[in-house]
Amino acid sequence: MATGRNQFDGSPASSSSSRGGFYATTRCNFGLDEVVRTVKKGPNIGSKFFGCPKWPDTECNFMKWVDCTNGDDLRFQIFERETTIAELEMQKSMLEDKVKRLQGKKGNFEEEVQEMKAEVSQLRIELMRSSRNEYNLTMALFCSWLFFGIVVLMFK
Repeated sequence: MATGRNQFDGSPASSSSSRGGFYATTRCNFGLDEVVRTVKKGPNIGSKFFGCPKWPDTECNFMKWVDCTNGDDLRFQIFERETTIAELEMQKSMLEDKVKRLQGKKGNFEEEVQEMKAEVSQLRIELMRSSRNEYNLTMALFCSWLFFGIVVLMFK
C-alpha cells in the first residue's frame, strides 16, 4: 500500500534502521529494498513503517506500516508500562501514608501549641502578681523603716 508522506504526520522526524531480519523484503517505488523507520512526532509516535531508503531526497512516497508480527516488542512495552504503573501506585500509597502520619503529627503539634499558649498566659499573670507583690512589700518595708525612724526620733 503506497501512500503519501502525510499519513504518518511529520515523517521528517523519523529514524531509519537496517533490516534486522524481522520483516519480509519489500521494495519501494524505485525497486530498492525499503528501510524500517520509526515515527518521532505526531499521533503515531513510536510506530514503525517501511519507507524508501532515498527519502526525503527523492519524490518516492512509498510508505507502508509495519505489521507487528513480533509481539515481543509489544509485550515488553506493556510490561514496562505495567511496571511503571505499579511503581507509581506504590509511591502514591507511600505518599498517602506519609501525609496521614504528618497530619497526625500536625494535630499533636497544634494541641501542644494551644497548651503552651495557655501556660504562657498563666506565667504572665503570675509575673504581674509577683511584680505587684514586690512593689507592695518594698513600700511596706519603706514605711516600716520610716515609722521606725519617727519612733526613734520621738523617744530621743
